[in-house]
Amino acid sequence: MGMVEIDGYRVAYERVGAGPALVLLHGYVGDGASTWGPQLGALSDDFTVIAWDAPGAGRSSDPPDRIGMAGYANCLARFIERLGLGKPHVVGLSFGGALAIDFCRRYPVVPSTLTLVGAYAGWAGSLPHDTMERRLRQALELSEVSPEAFVDALLPTMFSHGTPAEAVEAFRSAMLAFHPAGFRAMARASAEDLRPALPRIEVPTLLVYGGDDVRAPMAVADHLHEAIRGSTLVRLHGAGHVCNIEAPDAFNAAIRDFLRDRRAEGLFSRSLASVRTRSKSNRAPSGPSVKQSRHDEFFGALRVELEPRLPEARSSRPAVVRMPLESSGYLRAVG
Repeated sequence: MGMVEIDGYRVAYERVGAGPALVLLHGYVGDGASTWGPQLGALSDDFTVIAWDAPGAGRSSDPPDRIGMAGYANCLARFIERLGLGKPHVVGLSFGGALAIDFCRRYPVVPSTLTLVGAYAGWAGSLPHDTMERRLRQALELSEVSPEAFVDALLPTMFSHGTPAEAVEAFRSAMLAFHPAGFRAMARASAEDLRPALPRIEVPTLLVYGGDDVRAPMAVADHLHEAIRGSTLVRLHGAGHVCNIEAPDAFNAAIRDFLRDRRAEGLFSRSLASVRTRSKSNRAPSGPSVKQSRHDEFFGALRVELEPRLPEARSSRPAVVRMPLESSGYLRAVG
């Protein structure tokens, strides 16, 4: 675990593994370690996995009550810069997903990809107005009650029925340590309307939602999927809001597959650009034999680039059925 100071805040984080940076942003309850435990362990063989405690949560200090999503996005940008993470993959759950959306709007060249988990375009951007007002009012009231009453009110909405008791209890323990001031700050930020940011997202984006999520139901997922050009939607059947804890194997497989596909696309683009550059600097009279040699040169270069770098298929992963995105289909994790 580590700690940095950013704009007067102490920001705590967990960091494990080696490889491309994967930054994990928790929701407005819990903290980095309690929310992302299954990912900190499982994904660290391929990535440098960083799970922060947002200001107002875990071991981090509290921000002003009205820091807003802009303040959180600015803090996240400085956090990534301070840790020297370059262009990380950014994964956000619930409030953390809304933060990832606003962060991408304000710092579009920083994230390599986005993964939005049970996320909203802010409550005002994804929920009916009366639902948004009721949710914000409830959050502000809950910030004044005892930790036990706070947990009793919110924990049942986080998981579906049938979630292992030990997983629920571990998350419950983290919720008991909530910061009243920090919770108010995150709730107010969550209530914003981030719809204008959605069509401006240009990085590859994965959406992951629990099929039984009562906080961010599939109608919310469908709206984001339609609004974010080229996005991929994954539905984890039988999982609730904190689906990365409920269905960790399927969730981790979806993350790996998505990032591996983006890596392959990047290698393809770089290989194509390299071959085109060599072709322009090596112009020769056209003819069937020259065209064939350029064809062989391109696909030979691409094969050399791809084959050593793509990981072997993992036969132990849950089966994944791919449906056409044009019909708002899902990557359905089975098993």
